[in-house]
Amino acid sequence: MAVYLDNAATTKPCEAAVEAVINNITLDYGNPSSLHKLGLKAEEVIRESRKAVAAALVCEPDCVYFTSGATESNNTALFGIAANYGKRRKKLVITAVEHSSVAAPAKHLEDMGYEVVRIYPDSSGEISADEFIAAVDENTFMVSCMLVNNETGAIHPVKRIFSAVKRSFPECVTHCDAVQGFMKIPFKAADLCADLITVSGHKIHAVKGAGALFVKKGTRVAPLIYGGGQEKGFRPGTESVPLIAAFGAAVNSMRPGIKTAYSNAEELNRYLRKKLEKLPFVTINSRAESISPYILNFSAEGVRSETMLHYLESNEIYVSSGSACSKGAKSPVIAAMKLKDSLADSALRASFSRMTTYGDIDMLVKYLQLGYESLAKVKR
Repeated sequence: MAVYLDNAATTKPCEAAVEAVINNITLDYGNPSSLHKLGLKAEEVIRESRKAVAAALVCEPDCVYFTSGATESNNTALFGIAANYGKRRKKLVITAVEHSSVAAPAKHLEDMGYEVVRIYPDSSGEISADEFIAAVDENTFMVSCMLVNNETGAIHPVKRIFSAVKRSFPECVTHCDAVQGFMKIPFKAADLCADLITVSGHKIHAVKGAGALFVKKGTRVAPLIYGGGQEKGFRPGTESVPLIAAFGAAVNSMRPGIKTAYSNAEELNRYLRKKLEKLPFVTINSRAESISPYILNFSAEGVRSETMLHYLESNEIYVSSGSACSKGAKSPVIAAMKLKDSLADSALRASFSRMTTYGDIDMLVKYLQLGYESLAKVKR
């Protein structure tokens, strides 16, 4: 049986999500904009899914807007806020370890003439709240800081940063990519002091193609596309009811067990750390003081990441060499941490879900050892 430890990239859909997709493809397949019974049923499905996501974020349902996923949500946040708030103020402050769906739009805004300040982490992956706050001034129209880093698991001090920014510059818009924290690290939208929060379905056992953006009331976000009046004109286009239904079903299925799942992930993470610490060729890169137990980054020093990844894959063990969106390119997150080249070149990420077992960990460690003994080493 395959050992799947790449849950930060995507998760296996839960039974409730799969059932929701099937029902809304085969039975309740109407267009939610249609006025007949099938259309009204589809509209109801979207409404109930919106309530589910809102309940998980502890916010009003009309603050939740469905998108095709985190990439669209993040792009909408940055470009939509720049369009409405970035006419006089031209500065954007982000971390240097944001997901590419924040980093790339920020770079595009920079190319358009905006000033982008990137706050770098230390070698453990920690972001300094004080350094971030100090970078914000009266010319800053927006700040963006992810809640949990998708490669190291570092939990960033979002609440401290955003609350300080709002005290000094209340007109500055705050955005948090909470994809790796949603339904894993308990939080409320209000607690983050965020005007915008990005979440995704397929990271929590839903299906790829559905995400959401929380928009605090009073925050003006220009849409990326124009057309019909779906999502109150915020995100025009016929809604993908099956995927949205799966998102809502997964949230309802996962929500009751968040605390238990977190404790289990802590035990799994601790178990893997202890196993890895016994391997002399392994260095653990996930060393932040505040860290998500669902992610562990480490290096099998001497063997390139891609080489070890494919060796593990040949034995049906699936991990990652960084963000899945990087397609094997050198991790900008690891680069930002300024780890020595031998660690950066051999970095791997194991990420857990509610389906991960101790047996999965044992298999990973076993084949890491076998791989290290049999694979060619990098000469320095």
